[in-house]
Amino acid sequence: MYALLWRNLPGPWWVKLLIVLVLLVGIFFLLMEVVFPWVGPMMPWTDVGVSEGLLRASGS
Repeated sequence: MYALLWRNLPGPWWVKLLIVLVLLVGIFFLLMEVVFPWVGPMMPWTDVGVSEGLLRASGS
């Protein structure tokens, strides 16, 4: 699959490499700015809390 994509990119190898790097950086920033902030609140580890009963049991 990657070989097929590489062959279909235009230009010599260094242009193909530049295109791939730009695409990877773009995908990285899309994930960091859009996808992960949208998915973050839906993850189960965002509902972290300490109940009052556990605080009394530990002596605090």
